[in-house]
Formats: sequence, C-alpha cells, structure tokens
Amino acid sequence: MRVSREKFAENREKILDVAGVMFRESGFDGVGVADIMKAAGLTHGGFYGHFRSKDDLALEVSRALIDRVAVRWKAVIASTPDRPLDALVDHYISWLAVDDAGCVFATLSQEVSRSQGAVRDTFDNGLATLVDILADIVPGEDNETRRRNGFTTLSSMMGAVILARAVRDRTLAGRFLSTMREQLGLKKPLTDGNKSGR
Repeated sequence: MRVSREKFAENREKILDVAGVMFRESGFDGVGVADIMKAAGLTHGGFYGHFRSKDDLALEVSRALIDRVAVRWKAVIASTPDRPLDALVDHYISWLAVDDAGCVFATLSQEVSRSQGAVRDTFDNGLATLVDILADIVPGEDNETRRRNGFTTLSSMMGAVILARAVRDRTLAGRFLSTMREQLGLKKPLTDGNKSGR
C-alpha cells in the first residue's frame, strides 16, 4: 500500500532521529541498517525508499546533528548576552554532555577521523562554524587573536568532554570537566552528575 507524502516524510524523520541516537551511542560501524529500522518500527526493505545507502544516511544524520549543535550554541549565547562564554562553557562542559552523548563531535570524532569523503567534510565545516561562533564571544584585541582563542577554547571544551567520556573513573572524569571549566574562567561549580556510570 502506498504511503501518503506526509507519512513518508514522518518515517524519514523517524529514521534520522533514531539513527542519530544510535550512531552517537555505538558509532557508524556499530549499527546496521536492520537495527536502525527495527528501532524506528519500520521494515528493513523500506530503508532504501529513503536513503541510497547507510553512508548516505550517516551523511544526512551528521549534517542534522552538526546543525543542531550550532543552533543550540547560538541559543545559549543569545539567552545570556551579558556573559555568553560562561553560559556556553557551563552548558557544554557538563555531566549532561558526558552522559547523554549529546555532542556529535565528542561522540564520533575518532570514528570520523578514520573516514573519508562527505562525512568528514561535513565535520570539517561544522567545527569551523563553531570556531566562528566562539570567535565572536572570546576575549581578544583583534579578529585574528579572537579567532586563535576560538580554536583554543573549542579544543579545550571538546577535549574535556571527550576525555571525561573515555574514562571509567567518575572522579577522574569530573576532574577533567571541573578543571577545564575553571581554566576557561567559569566560577560556577560543576553540578554533580546524576548517573553512576555510562
């Protein structure tokens, strides 16, 4: 039976949402098309009506997740115009970022570094966008200095989250987060995580 245009679009969005969660949890190679479609409540065969291949899906998911990070960062900054960098550091270097696999860069950067083609280009462009966002809010006497500080700040923020995700020791993970928050000038203490593990 032919599905309506609305239902087709709804199914496509469901696949993208489910794949986004599963890719961040298990990586691109750790999830198969059949797993994604089952989790979405759809048939395996229906996948190819929406996407040419799993690589095609990975590219679309990556674009969507990266766009979502940029939109979220801009919203956090806009919500606290008097201290935008503090607000962004507090938002990003957090237990939520560690436990809930929210940032596509922190969860998939290692896997992307081993890939080629459009997915990697998408990550390149996404990271450049985040540097641009930071360059507008970090200190610096001129544009070039602020851009350099944007690169340093982005590396520090993502590095802290990636390392905190990588270690099993919760105390050690917390030190990565709290120390980098302090180094970036945030005086607000790290809120305790509400999970005992990942």
